[in-house]
Amino acid sequence: MCCIAADTESVTEHRNDPGIDLALACSVLAAARAVPVASLRGVVLLGELALDGRVRGVRGVLPALLAARRLGVERAVVPAAAAVEAGLVDGLEVLGAEHLSDVLAWLRGDHGRLLTVRGGAARRQGGGPREDLADVVGQLAARRAVEVAAAGGHHLLMVGPPGSGKTMLARRMTGLLPDLDVDSALQVAAVRSLAGALDPQEALPAAPPFVAPHHSVSSAALVGGGSGLARPGAVSLAHRGVLFLDEIYEFGPHVLEMLRTPLEDGEVRLARTDGVVRYPARFQLVMAANPCPCAPPKPTDCTCSDLAKRRYTQRLSGPMVDRVDLRVTLRAVEALSWDGRSAQPLEEVPEDTAAVRTRVLAARAAARERWRDAGWRTNAEVPGPELRRHGRLPRAAAEVLERQLRTGAMTARGVDRALRVSWTVADLRGAPGPELPDVEEAVGFKGFVTESGSGAASGEEVA
Repeated sequence: MCCIAADTESVTEHRNDPGIDLALACSVLAAARAVPVASLRGVVLLGELALDGRVRGVRGVLPALLAARRLGVERAVVPAAAAVEAGLVDGLEVLGAEHLSDVLAWLRGDHGRLLTVRGGAARRQGGGPREDLADVVGQLAARRAVEVAAAGGHHLLMVGPPGSGKTMLARRMTGLLPDLDVDSALQVAAVRSLAGALDPQEALPAAPPFVAPHHSVSSAALVGGGSGLARPGAVSLAHRGVLFLDEIYEFGPHVLEMLRTPLEDGEVRLARTDGVVRYPARFQLVMAANPCPCAPPKPTDCTCSDLAKRRYTQRLSGPMVDRVDLRVTLRAVEALSWDGRSAQPLEEVPEDTAAVRTRVLAARAAARERWRDAGWRTNAEVPGPELRRHGRLPRAAAEVLERQLRTGAMTARGVDRALRVSWTVADLRGAPGPELPDVEEAVGFKGFVTESGSGAASGEEVA
């Protein structure tokens, strides 16, 4: 007996899944000629059976129905408690059952015993009002980094003292991202269903997810795992959204290293005794950290030794740092905004989310149109060789990247990532391709860009 489970790309045999109880019971009764065998053909049966015959809800109804539809199945019976979740799928006749006796009666021809679920009845929800970027005081370099990251789908590391606005900026990034299209929203809802995190009455999400696990998170909770068939973790719950890791240097090094493959491949492959599953994990990684263990508001007040700083920051390995596209240093906040006035007398009123989002959406649209034939959505997804083939950089701009590689300031992967960021910077200003200033800004972000706009070599900050 086969049950459609795991991700929406495969059919996985799973004998210990309670979701196959209903299918097993009906198959046994058909073998005993208690119900017609022909009535089971082309029907997917999902549900756990209680001892009194009630059909209980199970995890993974949505991805199971999506997989069934893709395989050409036209009819499914699911628990009545999962009717709203099942209603997110159109193009499939879905029936809700509350008791085994109702299913058996339906198999015998009494079609009035089951609840008809209207497919495609999904409502879109935006997740409430978005937090505004204008709430962040100062931090112009960090605001720019967040804008570039949102426009290109790039990964971001922010380092600064407590209270400088790192978490505020991270939480406001999803407000800059485009709403999920229907296919992406279904993927997000399917992962939540498999993780048991989908509210039975929840509408199809429109806002990108924001997932922020605590630094004590286990590797199984972060990338997925568990006994039996592995369940999705935080990286998959953040699919098409933002994964925010606050206090990044407090995470276990072995946990952080498990992010390397998802960052490159956009998916997680987990092998367990009951089978191998693949979960989507195309997320944007945003990390925040204090500069040292004592983390005073002013760097001059730091009491940490050089050795203590080095041990603290080395929890984030060089290969992980190399996969980060943008790095920025935040300074301590020295003034606050009162009654809507600027925090600094000479400082312009900061742009709100709506204004920045307009530029981000225009840049994303340009990138999506450019890479449409290849199926890439953002510049961050494009392989380096393809970027280099797509258009020639001005010689002066190419020399900047070649010098970084030749001197060892960047790896080949780092150069490719800087090239992706330069395309995003060009898209934000509406240019057809990157010029020298775009490449210089991208290279600066591969170091640590500070409030003054100057960049430092990455090794100076993360060694």
